[in-house]
Amino acid sequence: MTFWPWSEELEVGISDIDQQHRWLVDQTNRLHEALESQAADSEIGDLLEGLMDYTMNHFIVEEDLFTRLGYPETEAHKREHDTFTQKVMTLIDRHEQGDASGAEALALLKDWLTHHILKVDKAYVEHFRTHGIG
Repeated sequence: MTFWPWSEELEVGISDIDQQHRWLVDQTNRLHEALESQAADSEIGDLLEGLMDYTMNHFIVEEDLFTRLGYPETEAHKREHDTFTQKVMTLIDRHEQGDASGAEALALLKDWLTHHILKVDKAYVEHFRTHGIG
């Protein structure tokens, strides 16, 4: 059973962004599977770091579009990205110090990405479409 199944509800309608979001959801599911199977700490650490790297690249893509398209909520959106990045980095640091933070990271990823995709990211879709992205 999939921890977090992808659904059309999570799509923002911008192909590149949807592909990146889907990858993040798939990797979150892989983290769940690793935690459920009690995978080695190194595998969990690798998944956490991979998620963080990809998420940061995803943020760069979004933020570049915000700047190029003059998105009026750019600064607020960037603050959300920065807050999330800090939280995940803290969890990765804790994991590296031997603290079992994988389950906490999983909950954070699902809650944050659900909120972020369904509310914050969907808020920019109309602005993007008026500028020919979509």
